[in-house]
Amino acid sequence: MNNNRKILISVLIAAGINSSSADEIKDAGPGLGHKASPEEIAAWNISVFPDGEGLPEGEGSVVQGEKIYQQKCLACHGENGLGATADQLAGAQMGLTSEYPEKTIGSYWPYATTLFDVVRRAMPMTAPGSLTDNETYALTAYLLHLNNIIGKDDVMNASTLPKVKMPNIDGFINIYDIEEKQK
Repeated sequence: MNNNRKILISVLIAAGINSSSADEIKDAGPGLGHKASPEEIAAWNISVFPDGEGLPEGEGSVVQGEKIYQQKCLACHGENGLGATADQLAGAQMGLTSEYPEKTIGSYWPYATTLFDVVRRAMPMTAPGSLTDNETYALTAYLLHLNNIIGKDDVMNASTLPKVKMPNIDGFINIYDIEEKQK
């Protein structure tokens, strides 16, 4: 028995706590927070899957996204998504197999829905999760446009976004395909 365990047992015995009381204390936890309700879990369960499952209602255009980008993204990601203090998002000149690969949205990401998910959860850096669903769709549309994936007049929503075919869609191993082949 190690020293820390001996000390803990001695403290419990000195406090008059028997083994059954110790189990109750252990199960009670540190007394912080509360058990999450189903409603609280649902509010945090905002995952978006490659097929679009989990995308919320709403929509946004490239033009709307450009305005939001100028206000909330430009300082970190630079003009036209070319990078500044944060990652370059667009404009890759070197492919992924080149000596100096550039991982941008257009050259690397396999699913447009993943872009929506990341923007909604983590951006802007100074206030993650503060964008509305419409703002997130608009920013997603603008970033896809910067990468020459969608047109300037395209609108992204729960129906159109999963249909966007990313240039690197075949650049990753799809675990769902592997599981299907193993059946």
